[in-house]
Amino acid sequence: MTAVDAVPEPRVVVGVSGRLGSLPALHRAAVEARRSGATLCAVLAWAPPGGELGHRESPTLDLLAECRRIAGEQLLNAFDCAFGPSGPGVPLQGLVVRGRPGPALVEATGRSGDLLVVGAGTRGRLRRVARPSVARYCLAHATCPVLAVPPTPLQRELDTVQRRNSWRLPLDVRELAD
Repeated sequence: MTAVDAVPEPRVVVGVSGRLGSLPALHRAAVEARRSGATLCAVLAWAPPGGELGHRESPTLDLLAECRRIAGEQLLNAFDCAFGPSGPGVPLQGLVVRGRPGPALVEATGRSGDLLVVGAGTRGRLRRVARPSVARYCLAHATCPVLAVPPTPLQRELDTVQRRNSWRLPLDVRELAD
């Protein structure tokens, strides 16, 4: 065993969903990687349309390949949105994993010295029941330190506007000017 094998390279693993809400976590993970001299490892988890149970009923390899390709494009797009052409300024590794986000992130952080960074988005009661929190799952199951990044104030405002629109509630645009 060599000295390189004995001490694994430090990594900052971050969950990326491809949505704007995951960008603050990606930015914070890059800061942590820069600070510690670690590799930034971004993980995007995907599932087939209809989930794994739906896929079992009608398995199509072409569909799975297309889903994986789209997930890879989402990850590259997230890098571009977050860092632009200059990149994050640290070694970067992208990982596209088939599965649920929480378990995929926990499994990706198997090395000692890993840090897991996840977004802790705003969630109402109904959303918590319908879709369990990835951040909560990671906090409960990860064997490494977990950093939960809260959403930006702008993201909270966008979530409020989206919620009002989906419920067809009137929106006073003067509220947004504050």
